Amino acid sequence: MSFHTLRHSHTGAADQTSQDLSPSCRVQFYSVRLSVMLSSLALPLRLRPSCFQGSRRTMTTVVSGIKTSKLVKEKLKQEVETMRTRFSGFRPSLVVLQVGDRDDSNLYISTKLKAAAQIGIDAKHVRLPTTATQDEVLQSVMCANENPSVHGLIVQLPLDSVNHIDTDLITNAVSPEKDVDGLSCVNAGKLSRGDLKDCFIPCTPSGCMELIRHTGVSVVGKHAVVIGRSKIVGAPMHDLLLWNHATVTTCHSKTADLPDQVGRADILVVGAGRAEMVRGEWVKQGAVVIDCGINYIADTTKASGKRVVGDVHYASANQRAGFITPVPGGVGPMTVAMLMENTVQSAQRFLLKNQPTK
Repeated sequence: MSFHTLRHSHTGAADQTSQDLSPSCRVQFYSVRLSVMLSSLALPLRLRPSCFQGSRRTMTTVVSGIKTSKLVKEKLKQEVETMRTRFSGFRPSLVVLQVGDRDDSNLYISTKLKAAAQIGIDAKHVRLPTTATQDEVLQSVMCANENPSVHGLIVQLPLDSVNHIDTDLITNAVSPEKDVDGLSCVNAGKLSRGDLKDCFIPCTPSGCMELIRHTGVSVVGKHAVVIGRSKIVGAPMHDLLLWNHATVTTCHSKTADLPDQVGRADILVVGAGRAEMVRGEWVKQGAVVIDCGINYIADTTKASGKRVVGDVHYASANQRAGFITPVPGGVGPMTVAMLMENTVQSAQRFLLKNQPTK
């Protein structure tokens, strides 16, 4: 019997019954009848299998490095102001040493100088010509090392010289106490041993950890996978996660079962330098995905004919990850922010060691 037939077969009796009721009871009577009718309509819908049954679609949160870096820089600005007030105009000082005139290096340096100015750090750009020799670069490094008013020194890589220069020799010549890039063997060694309070941590891994903290996901006990083993990103990222109590797997170009390894990761950090190599279907449902890649691929819709992408295929990973960083606008801004944090920290250590407490 259809609902229409069922309704009319009882209408007469129901209406007769309602005539015997008081007005207030009659309203309640019809309310009950309406509820029964609606329930009868809904029953077939409840019994019908849902097209979403068993679906595990994750609502992905995009973790903005732009927003997070602003929070970091605002905190640092307040700390610098506190130092300036307490110690008669004292300001943290940073030297950026560049060899050559590469366009990409110029862009990165201008970003660092702008961030320093916003925070109140006195940043100085020292540029040597492309004809600079290794001894001349070392001399510039030693000059900054010996200057007590310089609290942070970074050597912009790569070194753009017509002469052969040993990059490791130069980065290790930077005083560990001023190595705000965290690239010297001394700082790397302390990080590998877990002496996190007594070293400078490389800026990109430090920024990744800050982004992970802002997701609210605890690293403790999680299975983390790092793709890449470079001295600047992959290796220190492994150490940072390990000493923050994650179980860490490092993958690289010789890893045979990369999709399987990625699929086990609660936290995935990718710094492999290959455009969109990590596919979304590899990613564990709900994982935290931090993409350190900066790659350029052809795109005829852009005026430049190319666009920036990460090491993770964003469109597909965005369908499975719980949290994901965009490229651009993810790890990049955090790298600069953490360089500023290391510089401020270096200045604070200098004051603690050399200035009387007021």
